[in-house]
Amino acid sequence: MKNLQEATERICELKGSLIALDSLLPALIEQSSAAVRASMRRSLEVHAEAARTVMLHADISELALASFERDIARNLALLERRAAPRAPAAVPPVEALLMATSRVTTFFGPNVLTSASGFFFQRDERLFIITNRHVFIDADNGHLPDRIELGVHTDARDLTRHATVSLPLYRDRLSLWRDAKDSGGQVDVAALEIPAAALPADAVLQAFDTSHLEQGDEIVQMGDALAIVGFPLGFHDTIHHLAVSRSASVASAFGVRFQQQGWFLTDARTHRGSSGAPVVRRRTQPDGRPGALPWQLLGIHSTRMDMTSRDKDEDESLGLNCAWYADVLLALTASR
Repeated sequence: MKNLQEATERICELKGSLIALDSLLPALIEQSSAAVRASMRRSLEVHAEAARTVMLHADISELALASFERDIARNLALLERRAAPRAPAAVPPVEALLMATSRVTTFFGPNVLTSASGFFFQRDERLFIITNRHVFIDADNGHLPDRIELGVHTDARDLTRHATVSLPLYRDRLSLWRDAKDSGGQVDVAALEIPAAALPADAVLQAFDTSHLEQGDEIVQMGDALAIVGFPLGFHDTIHHLAVSRSASVASAFGVRFQQQGWFLTDARTHRGSSGAPVVRRRTQPDGRPGALPWQLLGIHSTRMDMTSRDKDEDESLGLNCAWYADVLLALTASR
């Protein structure tokens, strides 16, 4: 009787441990990226097949075999399922566009180098910070940072609550950001993926996605009103950690590569620190989804355009700027 009681207690303990593992496994899978889940699924299929080969020559009941196949199928389904989307946070009390932009500060070790602008871009389950390539590297001017810091809000209502996210630019001497070249040469846009683990659990932000690149029936014409949202000279609302917007307009034929470069021109007053700011136009036919950004992402502000032959004593600056066409983000954020 004693041995039977001990065996029964042990079976109950094992059942409890198995239930605990069954609870842990889905939690681990849900916190894994799509790439990690795909890799785990392939590995599980290999190990499961090896286990089947072993069991063919072992004295195992049909019930045990059926349980094995059932649990393998269940775990494969868990790994194949997309992670459930996060519940939407409370709507911030400001224009959503401001929650999609962030100040980007570059560092070399502990030393602050420069301040620039950037914005968040979502592609499938991956989140990127988008800015100019010259923010991450500008060898001609000796600008060689090794990490950046960007800011995110941590409360949808109290915008004074804010956290700093530090991201390395290199691993094993290889750059972590993505850039591109086209027929005109180097494109001054870079995308750096933000690992989910790098963000605070209570991060509150907005992000552009591929739908904001779509033009649809809304034709972009010269003279259209634009906004360039960023941190000129580092200036911003330091209490609520919010960018500022400069009014702009389309100043060249949109869709035509100005001087065969991958940019169009904007007419706006800009300053250093605006590098990497999103260039947007308000939708005339906004997306009806709750919380959707009602903006079309047209470009990424890069630099001021001027005439080298301008007489600085006699002639004012042109007041024109280069904005790289935003469709380059489709290539920079594609799965690899």
